[in-house]
Amino acid sequence: MPLIELRDVYKIYDMGAEKVHALNGVDLTIERGEYVAIMGSSGSGKSTLMNLLGCLDTPTSGSYVLNDTPVQDLGDNELAGIRNKEIGFVFQTFNLLARTDALHNVELPLIYAGLPRAERRDRARRALERVGLADRTHHQPNELSGGQRQRVAVARALVNDPSILLADEPTGNLDSATSKEIMELFDELHRGGNTVILVTHEPDIAEHANRKVQLRDGKIVGDHETPRSPRSPSGAA
Repeated sequence: MPLIELRDVYKIYDMGAEKVHALNGVDLTIERGEYVAIMGSSGSGKSTLMNLLGCLDTPTSGSYVLNDTPVQDLGDNELAGIRNKEIGFVFQTFNLLARTDALHNVELPLIYAGLPRAERRDRARRALERVGLADRTHHQPNELSGGQRQRVAVARALVNDPSILLADEPTGNLDSATSKEIMELFDELHRGGNTVILVTHEPDIAEHANRKVQLRDGKIVGDHETPRSPRSPSGAA
């Protein structure tokens, strides 16, 4: 059973007199453990697709099954529940609470999940260790570099042990050296068994993935393995 299965998905926004077709009949299957880059220029539909995959929105028509759950049938509360359980988000702007230390930022999803304080703290510490920030537990965002802030955001995304790590332009606010560090972290997380979906317009960032999905005008116009794919002739096993 695939982790993600979209069938004939349309997303249409009603803009007064005009209807905007953001997605036009998208079919997409993603298996557990894949590392996928979703690419496209502005207006291609990649942000809309990310919102649907992340259960931030539902299709106008078509079906989306995530980990055996038909997402298109869910209400707002159920969508919030599945987001917290199944998806770890990493955003370009980090989205950290400014006057809150790294540990508290990372444990936020566990507060929403209703976990006891001691368990939350333990899991948040372990998530920070996984991203190499065990020594920055009590630092606030303004005491961290851009790369460290993004690592805190990655730790927060991982703390619930989600089915998918969904990253939207994760290096958009970082310099090239720091971007390289963050992408090496995603590579490492993928090797550790995480399913990673990157939304990016940068070809060099997409090259980290094992598969590239190209969108244009709300349709998938390309879907192929990259040289990094283990199944690709030039890829390493």
